[in-house]
Amino acid sequence: MPELIDSHCHLASFCRKGLLPEILERARENGVGFAVVIGTSVKDWDLNREMAIQYPETIAYTVGLHPTDVEEDWEEQVMQISTFFAEGPIPVGIGEIGLDHFRLSEYPDEVAETKGRQVEVFKSQLALARQFDCPVVVHSRDAFSECVSVIDESGIDWRKVVFHCFVEGPDEIDVLAERGGRASFTGIVSYKNAGKIREAARRQGLDLLMVETDAPYLAPEPKRGRRNEPGFVRYTAEYCASLLGVEFDVLAARTTDNARAFFGLASR
Repeated sequence: MPELIDSHCHLASFCRKGLLPEILERARENGVGFAVVIGTSVKDWDLNREMAIQYPETIAYTVGLHPTDVEEDWEEQVMQISTFFAEGPIPVGIGEIGLDHFRLSEYPDEVAETKGRQVEVFKSQLALARQFDCPVVVHSRDAFSECVSVIDESGIDWRKVVFHCFVEGPDEIDVLAERGGRASFTGIVSYKNAGKIREAARRQGLDLLMVETDAPYLAPEPKRGRRNEPGFVRYTAEYCASLLGVEFDVLAARTTDNARAFFGLASR
């Protein structure tokens, strides 16, 4: 049976609590042999790198400043990203980066300031991704068209772009597809009210599909409500296989190949 890859998860909280070995063991028991651990701020970059050092056959990592973690000293923080590309293990991408317009101030002036700062941080990190010729993991919440516009202006090769935890519909998938980008899907695709997301997954199809947990959040059915972990990506993969009308082994092999190719994990 092909091993699955969790293409997007956050394991810092498990690591700090000493739970990482058992989390990875449960993942292996569920047929999940590899995880890409995603950076959100300076608080997790070093820890993610240490996980990749400790478990080189199981974990790769990215670095990136999440839009909701943007602070006054963001320029100094973004400057630190380059240091991770200076020596191994090298990050397999920059992310998650992007725009988040979900939680904004009630005051218009503060909203404008927050949005403007997020755009500047996004642009600066896209420039780094172009410099290092690496994949980009995009966080987009209530800001899809704005994210697309910033990426278009950046000159980034869209084939290196994934919109993670995709919660848009088929029209938005078409926008990504016509540019060469892709979406990855979490357990949300299995939720009862996620009809447009399922249609987006069908529209994208198997050739570009990647599956993720976004652990410790968004556990799929039948684990919804529990703390999510990489092993649960199996349930999302099983659901997507049924959704796309293919055998599970076929979907597992293709999504694993897709993640390896996108993140440059072919040798792992």
